[in-house]
Amino acid sequence: MNDHNKKAVNETTIPVQEVVLSLYKSADKIYMRSVNGVFDRWRWAMVWLTQLFFYGVPWINWDGRQAMLFDLDEKRFYIFGLVLHPQDLIYLTFLLIISAFALFLFTAVAGRLWCGFTCPQTVYTEIFMWIEEKIEGDRIARIKLDQAWTSKRITRKTFKHAVWITFSVFTGFTFVGYFTPIQSLAAHLQTFDLSGWETFWLGFYSFATYGNAGFMREQVCKYMCPYARFQSAMFDQDTLIVTYDEARGEPRGARSKKAEEHANGLGSCIDCNICVQVCPTGIDIRNGLQYECIGCGACIDACDDVMDKMGYAKGLIKYSTQHAVDNQLSKQQIVSRMFRPRVLMYTGILTVLVIGMSVSLYMKADFRVDILRDRGVLARMTDDGKFENVYTLKLDNQSERVKDFRLMVSGLPEAVLQIEDEDGQQKAFSQLRPFEARNIVVELQVADGAIRTGSHPVYFEIRDLSTNEIVKEKSVFIMPSN
Repeated sequence: MNDHNKKAVNETTIPVQEVVLSLYKSADKIYMRSVNGVFDRWRWAMVWLTQLFFYGVPWINWDGRQAMLFDLDEKRFYIFGLVLHPQDLIYLTFLLIISAFALFLFTAVAGRLWCGFTCPQTVYTEIFMWIEEKIEGDRIARIKLDQAWTSKRITRKTFKHAVWITFSVFTGFTFVGYFTPIQSLAAHLQTFDLSGWETFWLGFYSFATYGNAGFMREQVCKYMCPYARFQSAMFDQDTLIVTYDEARGEPRGARSKKAEEHANGLGSCIDCNICVQVCPTGIDIRNGLQYECIGCGACIDACDDVMDKMGYAKGLIKYSTQHAVDNQLSKQQIVSRMFRPRVLMYTGILTVLVIGMSVSLYMKADFRVDILRDRGVLARMTDDGKFENVYTLKLDNQSERVKDFRLMVSGLPEAVLQIEDEDGQQKAFSQLRPFEARNIVVELQVADGAIRTGSHPVYFEIRDLSTNEIVKEKSVFIMPSN
């Protein structure tokens, strides 16, 4: 090739084809088919249980106030008979740790039980789909309704969204009612006199409920929930999961109801796809365990129903373990393998944490005492020749009742106690109103020569006269040298 031809080849322009990569994967709308069965009844039982608690508790009165209220203005948290304060943050830490280990334990034993039965996303999606089915009809009717623009579609869609929005607003209202007294919140809502933060959270929680349960649904479970991503770290071969018995079901194929179960070399699966139609995340469990599976058991109910109609044994899709499926283990063997080291460790830690937190809450005093010694003067001489130390006692009544306190001192028998309240009056006891905090100046006097020079331990005992409970705090008495 001569130089002229080489130059022509080098100058030739090669067209570049642009390739656009989309980071968003579009998904078809899932039209979930209704299903009846054991797991469906369990899901609805949990829906009723969780929602009766959520919507009902704020309206329960307890000793003249709301049974459960997280009063941010007053910095007090009421949980039935228990009152917690910001300094009780340790209990929130305990609660979060207990929740984490409970999640670890339940996941190690039975997979995503939380997701399938009690997660708010699952619960509210179940409620919204029930409303949708009652208004628009079953799966086939909803598909037909979405295929054409008719007055019937507009009417039913409008009514459905109106019910969804009403339910969402009521949910947001109830949520805010846990942080501001719900009865006063209802009165302010009627007069459109809500505060700024009440308006924001009412709107935000209502919008989140409406959007997540009405539109996003399975997208939250697939792409937004972090639990779906790290669940595999808590699974093992003996974790109960929703499984498809491939050895029994394959090869799948349609057949007549009158045909034998394994006629023409087919497996038990008749390839009806109902297990896919009832899945809230739209997956095919016959393809094996997938991170999108929330363990709700809807496909088990659907498949068992089909097996009943065909006259076949149930259990083609079932809760089992990968180890049991691979080795054909019995139920007794599956149960025995649940008590493995990981499960026992989680159970032991969880038991210790629950007992520790319960005992701590039971023994929690409903009043606090802090003692501050006057460090400006170690000791001073009184007019009658005694040596005196001055202390400031910070009394904090953290209960909802008026409390009478009596102060005593021990550890130093020669000491004489003088009590001066904030109003300057000498008192042998103090009365505190509910949630009142008060400082009391205490003078401790010892005669000259009664004790040796130096530091002596002394104990202040504050007795609650209503319960006879005693809080004991240690301090020191300084006896100076002459």
